[in-house]
Amino acid sequence: MRDRPDDAESLNDILTLLNIHGAKPSRFEAGGCWALRFGAYRHVKVGALVSGSCRMAVDGVPPVWLREQDCYLLSGGRPYEVAGDETTPAADGHEVYARFPTWDVRYGTVPDAPDRTVLIGGSISFDAVTAELLLGSLPPIVKVPAGSPQARALRPMLRMLAEENATEPFGAGVMTARLTEIIFIQALRTYLDGEGVLPGWLGALRDPQISAVLRVMHREAARRWTVADLAAAAGMSRSSFAARFKAAVGLPPLDYLMHWRMRSAAEALRTGRRTVASVAAESGYASESAFSNAFKRVTGHPPAHYRDLPPAPAAEPEPHG
Repeated sequence: MRDRPDDAESLNDILTLLNIHGAKPSRFEAGGCWALRFGAYRHVKVGALVSGSCRMAVDGVPPVWLREQDCYLLSGGRPYEVAGDETTPAADGHEVYARFPTWDVRYGTVPDAPDRTVLIGGSISFDAVTAELLLGSLPPIVKVPAGSPQARALRPMLRMLAEENATEPFGAGVMTARLTEIIFIQALRTYLDGEGVLPGWLGALRDPQISAVLRVMHREAARRWTVADLAAAAGMSRSSFAARFKAAVGLPPLDYLMHWRMRSAAEALRTGRRTVASVAAESGYASESAFSNAFKRVTGHPPAHYRDLPPAPAAEPEPHG
């Protein structure tokens, strides 16, 4: 993102709205010739290679080799394999993990073996309404190389994560879940700082004019914006702005604004005993019925019903993250 302030604020807006939940990570230790296959998963997985090396292959994507201190992010829910080599047939990872009563798994190795591979991985989940903001913009796998600034910044946290997993002191579950969330944010930063064209609003954060408009829309979501107003904020003609915004974000400007309002409204309904009328007014709707219709189109639920739904479950530990 090249450290542009407007990019950072737009990303902060989105990360806050996502309601990120990290699960207690698992620790996987393997030696010799080994390979495990895991099925589909929910939302995102993140992790780090503490020692050794391994090959990570997501279905339909070229495999990636991970070395010591590399971190990774998996997205899209595709089945994947983790292996110590390229030829060993993969065992069912879920069956292997089921043999262990805790999330500390040793596979074909003994404690402190010199040639072991140690991998720590965890799950990240988001609120169902806001998850699509991120998941549609991420590739199946993101590698955070050990030599990158993001990975170097994570090293103290990785040591802490390994220690918390090994000793499980009081509060280890909460501590390791928070550390897993930090790994996710650093992996996301790595992806944003990479080269190439990025899809969706993650890519739009790289466009100075579109990113500036996103920031204004987020900050003044209740304002009665027109496409002409937004084009003026971008310093572009109406037609050029509308085409460029849709190409970058994937939605026309006013459709994106409506979705953003409804996601923010969903958060307001969930976090306090607000009336639908007050949230509708805060979202820029003079008519509660118009607000309710828009809210249902985005979330699938009327606002009064959505407010009373149980919160989305936090991420649970899963095999290999």
